[in-house]
Amino acid sequence: MTRRYWERVRGTLLEEYIIVPSRPGVGRRTVDAVIIKDGDHRIAYRAENVSLDGHDIVIVQTKASRLGMYLLGQAFFSRELIKDRFAPRSVRTVALCAIDDAILHPIAERFGVEVVVDDAPLIGVFAT
Repeated sequence: MTRRYWERVRGTLLEEYIIVPSRPGVGRRTVDAVIIKDGDHRIAYRAENVSLDGHDIVIVQTKASRLGMYLLGQAFFSRELIKDRFAPRSVRTVALCAIDDAILHPIAERFGVEVVVDDAPLIGVFAT
């Protein structure tokens, strides 16, 4: 799902991007994907040291299920962590899901989280 979304928006894809490394008293935090919109259309290697500073980025949190509060929390707090720890030029946050939710969707948008529904068939996954 994440890669299908990236193919539409283009840019440099950073998968499982670590925004907070683990250390005593601090849990490791990753985002499913960061897309550097003004970057080359490619998938970055995990070992690459790619800076987010000064770039237009899209944070993507993905769940192959219905839009829920867990996914929205991930999307919202990922954006805040990125803004606190890096200096991107702009930040968009996307909650990518398989099924929309009529109650949560407008609340997400009120808090600046874009909801994108990818309803392509999910092979071997039961979305509820």
